[in-house]
Amino acid sequence: MIQFSKEEFDRVKTNGETLYKGFGSVYCPYFKTKVAFNSKGLEHLKFINRDKSRLPKDQFMRFKLIKLAPLILGLSSTLQGIRETKSFEEVRIHSRIENILLPIIIPFWGMNFETMQRVLHEGSIEID
Repeated sequence: MIQFSKEEFDRVKTNGETLYKGFGSVYCPYFKTKVAFNSKGLEHLKFINRDKSRLPKDQFMRFKLIKLAPLILGLSSTLQGIRETKSFEEVRIHSRIENILLPIIIPFWGMNFETMQRVLHEGSIEID
């Protein structure tokens, strides 16, 4: 289990937010377009949904590793182990926010070596 002090958490989070805000957009070979690092993505790093923040350990790891995101995204030319589904997502339309059912792709996160089955997530697939 990862352990860190409040000061270390605050430092990693602040540094991660600063890095994230400076990313702009990165060309992704898989999507064949630029992917923007916008405020919605930053919110995803901090919150599970609008009313619930992520656990400090989850935020810590996300912000500690965020420096790798542009590099990984820029090198991604294939996609493996995905689950395609639909989810209601908030979309801004003509200066108002609406919830629209959109197709989404969820990556597999790992493998259960006892059952040799893919494991998508530890918790709820919609919020991870």
